[in-house]
Formats: sequence, structure tokens, C-alpha cells
Amino acid sequence: MHKGAIDREAVLKTLDEYDRMGREAFLAAYGYGEARSYLLVHEGKEYDSKAVAGVAHQHVHGRALRPDEFSGGRDHAARWLRDLGFHVKSVRNPDWARDELILACDLVAKNDWRGLDAGNPRVVELSQLLQLMPVHAQADRNETFRNPNGVARKTFDIATRHPDYRGKPTNGGALDRIVLQDFLDRPAEMENSARLLREGIASGELTAAAPVSDDEMDDYSAPEGRLLLRQHLARERNRGLRKRKIEAVLRQGGTLACEACGFDFERQYGERGAGYIECHHVVPLHEAGEGRTKLADLALICANCHRVIHRQAPWPTPKQLREIVEARR
Repeated sequence: MHKGAIDREAVLKTLDEYDRMGREAFLAAYGYGEARSYLLVHEGKEYDSKAVAGVAHQHVHGRALRPDEFSGGRDHAARWLRDLGFHVKSVRNPDWARDELILACDLVAKNDWRGLDAGNPRVVELSQLLQLMPVHAQADRNETFRNPNGVARKTFDIATRHPDYRGKPTNGGALDRIVLQDFLDRPAEMENSARLLREGIASGELTAAAPVSDDEMDDYSAPEGRLLLRQHLARERNRGLRKRKIEAVLRQGGTLACEACGFDFERQYGERGAGYIECHHVVPLHEAGEGRTKLADLALICANCHRVIHRQAPWPTPKQLREIVEARR
């Protein structure tokens, strides 16, 4: 039986059964718990999406899927149902991403590290800004996503974790404390990151692209958050810049060897590796800001060193990585 191989008719039959039995009896009969992530919405009624998707299998394959055979998340049950044209909504909003927390923390910092109420115009403005950010897919948001009440609560989560706060902290996540500490340790840098995020969202430059996928950004890290990291990587993938950098190095009599470890693709792979090297933008976007990229801002490095540089923030320069490599030799 191919998981997810269900059709719309099978789902509608399952919804009829759900309605006849009632939620509690339906879930108990098939061994499912209540939905924790997504609900199927059909004709004004809500259904446990994972249970519906799993039970629908019996109308196509002769038996229902057990709860332990698949996930109720967006890559399994929720996606199967959406692919069939059903509306599936998120039960809870996604956790705050670093990009969002940078903007919230910047707001709290500018308010002398005090939380703000939901009716504050700056909270309302930030709420509207966060809803424009392509950090979370629309399918993972519910009707309360980053509304003023939620944004206000987050400002108090941050403010009550400031070292000068003497009361009991409100609820919050570990990332709240990390971003707060970054603002305390590197205030100018973090303020600049917040400014770049705001400008990028306002101009549409950071909102035009699709949400950042975990697969696309796997193993990449940056202090300014994912949106600016993606913009930084887009600079590095600019073929025109890479070509001009390579031409400049060759004109000066240089070779296309990695500036960090010395690896030469042509020497290792012969003709197949000739002319190949990756291009790295040395200065992070939160430090460089917007503007034209100069060839001096670029470094030619191998794929391994490129990945290692971006793997953990703060990023080492190719020179710093070269010192690490040489020390281990």
C-alpha cells in the first residue's frame, strides 16, 4: 500500500463516517489521538486531519493506516489532503524564527528594554511587518499568526529576560535568550541586522521569494537570520560576479586554488576541474549593508571550505580558516 495514495472520494466517505460516529468515537475506533498540528476544514466543520487521511486509506486499499505508520505533518497527512483540494489549517502557530526575534528584540531595546502593549502603534506596525515576512509558509499559520497580542507577549518574553529585570520572567523559548544576549553583546551589529530586515521587507526584496525551506538552508547559520543569509548567498551565486572575480585573478597571474585550504580543482581532476571554483562574499550582509559588491569583497574557495565557513556563525574569513587548516597540518 502506497502511503498517501488516497482520493477525494475516499476522504469524503471518511468525513461522513466521522460525522456519524462523532469525533471521540471515531478516533477511539481507529486508535488516533486528537490532532496536534493540523485540522481539515470542510463545509464549516473541523476534523482531525491525520486520522481522516489514515482512515481514508481503507476505502482505497482495504485497511486504514495505523497512527505509527505515518506523520500528521505537512509532508504527510496535511500535504496529501491539500493535494486533493481540501483546506487544512494549522492548529498552532510556528515558533518564532531568529529573523522575527531580531525585529522584536530591536523594538524592545528601543523601548529601554520594556515590553509593549498590544495597542501600541509600534507593536501593530511590527505585527503587520512580521505577517509579510516569508519565513513561515502560509499553510503553517492560523488566523492569529503574529497578531498584535502575540507580538506584545513576545516583547514581554524578551524584556523579562533582560539581566536588569527583577521580576518573574514570562514564558518564552531558548532562542529568545540567545537573541537577547546577541543584542547585549553586539548592539550595533544586531541593530543593523534589524534595519536591513525592515528595509528588505518594506522594499519587497525579502518578501518576493518563496519561504526559506529547511532543505535549502540545511547546515547554514548566520547571526542576521535566514532572510539576510539567503540574500547573502544569492550574492555569492551571482554568476556574473563570480566570472569577473575569476578573470581578475587569472589576469594577475593567480591560480584558481582555494584561498583557505589550497585545493585546486584542475590539479585534482584535470580538464574536468579546469576553471571551477566557488565564490564567497567575505563580509556578511549585516556588516556590509546594501550596496554594490566589489571584487575585493569576494574570495575563491572550494566547496568544502565554503560550506564550513557558513556552517556556524560568526563566519570565519578565508584567512582565518586557512590558519585553522595550516595549524592542523
